Amino acid sequence: MFLKKFSISSGHSPDRFFLGIVFLLVLIGFFALASASSDIGKIEKNNPFYYLNNQIVRGFIPGIIGFIFCYFFYYRNWRKFAFWLFALNIVLLILIFTPLGHSSMGASRWLNLGSLSFQPSEILKLTFILYLASIFSSSTIKNIKSGWKTYWIFISVSAVVAGLIIIQPATTMAVIVIGAGALMFFLYGASYKHFLLTLLMGVLGVVALSQMTSYRMERIAPFWNPIGEKISSKLVINTTKLKIDNYHLNQAQMAIGTGKIWGVGFGKSTTKFSVLPEPMGDSIFAVIAEEFGFVGSVLVIGLFALLVWRGASLVLRSHDDFARLSLIGFISVIAIQSIIHIAANTGLLPFTGVPLPFISYGGTSLAVTLTMIGIIANISKHATQR
Repeated sequence: MFLKKFSISSGHSPDRFFLGIVFLLVLIGFFALASASSDIGKIEKNNPFYYLNNQIVRGFIPGIIGFIFCYFFYYRNWRKFAFWLFALNIVLLILIFTPLGHSSMGASRWLNLGSLSFQPSEILKLTFILYLASIFSSSTIKNIKSGWKTYWIFISVSAVVAGLIIIQPATTMAVIVIGAGALMFFLYGASYKHFLLTLLMGVLGVVALSQMTSYRMERIAPFWNPIGEKISSKLVINTTKLKIDNYHLNQAQMAIGTGKIWGVGFGKSTTKFSVLPEPMGDSIFAVIAEEFGFVGSVLVIGLFALLVWRGASLVLRSHDDFARLSLIGFISVIAIQSIIHIAANTGLLPFTGVPLPFISYGGTSLAVTLTMIGIIANISKHATQR
């Protein structure tokens, strides 16, 4: 009975190449965070390693515990708990708007339970993917292609999740989670009719959100008008004039440009405390680019590309629907989030405030991502061909 749940001796070895990439990204994250947070830690906490230590205690250690547990916990057993874990996560998202919730910088994204503080939306990356994998794997590809029942279940669940995240507000997190779920559905065999209808609803949703909340358009507008640090725009949304603020994007690009080919050297960034907003989180790629240059930037991007490629190879080698769908979802979350972060720092996408997986400061994010890696490792051990 024990070995059915904790598969210690069965199966072959996990994908060591995949795990090696993860190890390198986490290691790079420690170095990048140590540098990006040193000045802030020294000024605010009188300890240049305060935020790095906090990341280790609140993110890395819980993440390693989650990784070890999930590595030994047989992946198919997650199907039994997927709905209940997802339902619990929904309850936690609702509790954010009670006295247990904590607001910061106009956003209600944190839940405080005693000394424990975390973001329930980050945990959705895990529970939402497992729940969708359990739903889709219970339907045949034929039913997904020709029927609408599974599709409307997916749309309904996604709408609830998106609504609870958007009102925090954390719109980009909704894009990441729902986007990963959509990739699971469409890559597994949904019809083009499902795709077109979902695309239409997505476009209408983005337009509606922009009309209802001008601050979202204020984030998008600089992407279309990159001139100057701060200028007035004649763009009017609901008769409200918007100010286009390019400051964050300009400073990130200045940091990246300063790095040139080889960078200014580890710990020698001149922008991370003086002018660059959120150097530990939203802008940490810019700090990496400044200190390690084009070469370091390409290395980081290359590692993420290798991670996605190796994850895709695990999907192709998997012989189980639940495993395949879970892999697609987890790898998609990491890929989408990485692309948004790097593209925003380089001016290819609007700045939306997304951490870089494995690297940016954020205990819940790192803990959840390493837990996902544990499930991937178990799947690679039991559900894939060598």
